Amino acid sequence: MDVRQLEYFLAIVDRGGFTRAASALYVSQPSLSQAVRALERDLGSDLFHRIGRRVVLTEAGKALIHPAREAVRSLQTARASVAAVHELREGRLDVASVPSQAVEPLTSLVSTFSHRYPGVSVAIKAAFTARDVVDMVRTGAVELGLLASTGPFSDTEVVSYALERQRFVLMVPADGPFAGRTAVDCRELAGQRLIVGQPGTGMRAYVDALRAQGIEFTIAAETEHRVSLMPLVLAGVGLAVVMDSWRDLARRLGARVLDIEPETSLDIALVTRRGTLSPAAAAFVTAATSAAGPGEALQQPNEHRSGR
Repeated sequence: MDVRQLEYFLAIVDRGGFTRAASALYVSQPSLSQAVRALERDLGSDLFHRIGRRVVLTEAGKALIHPAREAVRSLQTARASVAAVHELREGRLDVASVPSQAVEPLTSLVSTFSHRYPGVSVAIKAAFTARDVVDMVRTGAVELGLLASTGPFSDTEVVSYALERQRFVLMVPADGPFAGRTAVDCRELAGQRLIVGQPGTGMRAYVDALRAQGIEFTIAAETEHRVSLMPLVLAGVGLAVVMDSWRDLARRLGARVLDIEPETSLDIALVTRRGTLSPAAAAFVTAATSAAGPGEALQQPNEHRSGR
C-alpha cells in the first residue's frame, strides 16, 4: 500500500466514479483501476461493488475513507513541514466555507495570507451549512473551515477561533420597497415576497423564525444556490435576508441594503481539528486571529447551532 493508491481511492469516492476521478487526476482509467485493484489485493478486500459503469462502496471501502484521509493529510503535512523550512514558499491549504462567509471575511483572509505567502495555493471548498464545514474539518477533507454560528460547538474534535460578528440585512432591488430608507423593522417584512435559502441555513432559520412570530410573507423563490440570490433580487423576483458580508458587493451591483431591526447577528469563526496543524494552516490561523484581534479558542463546546 502507498499513499498514491489512497489518493486514487479518495478521488473515486469524492468524484463519484472512476471516469471522473481519472480525469481529475490526469491519469488513464486503466491505470487508475489497476492501482485500486492492487490496493484491494494488499488489503485482502474489495473496496467497491462494480455494477456496470457504476461503483458502490463496500463496507470495507467505507471503513477505509477516514484512515485514508488521515494518511494523505499526514503526508501533506509532512511535505508542508519541509516547505516551512523554506519559509512557506510552496504548498497547498484546503479551506471549507459556507457561501456568505466565502464572500467576506474569507476574501480578506485569503488576500492577507496570499500576500504573505504567495507560493502557497489556497483551495476553497464549498459547504452548504456550518455542520458540513465541521464535518469536513473533522474528517480531514480540509484543514480549516469558516462558518457562522448562533452558539458554541458540540463536536469536541474541533477548535474554534472567533473572528467577527455579522448581522442580518435586507437586500432590495433599486426600484423595490422601502425607498430612501437605511433600516427596516422586521415586522415590515409582512406581506413581502422573499427569496430564501434551503432549510438548515442561518438565513432560512431567521425568516422561519419571523413566520413563527406571526409575520406572514410569501416565499417567491427557494434556492440552494447562493450565487442566484443577488440576480433574483436584482431581477425583481423578491427581497432577500442575507448576511452583512453581502453589503458592499450588493451595492456595487445596484441593489440596496437595509439594516433589519432589531439587530440579529451570527458569530463568524474559523475551525480546525485538534492537534498539530500544517505550517500553512497554522500561518493562516495566526493571520486570521491577528486581524480579528485578541481572541480565545473555544474549548469543550456544548451545543451547535449553525448559520450562514
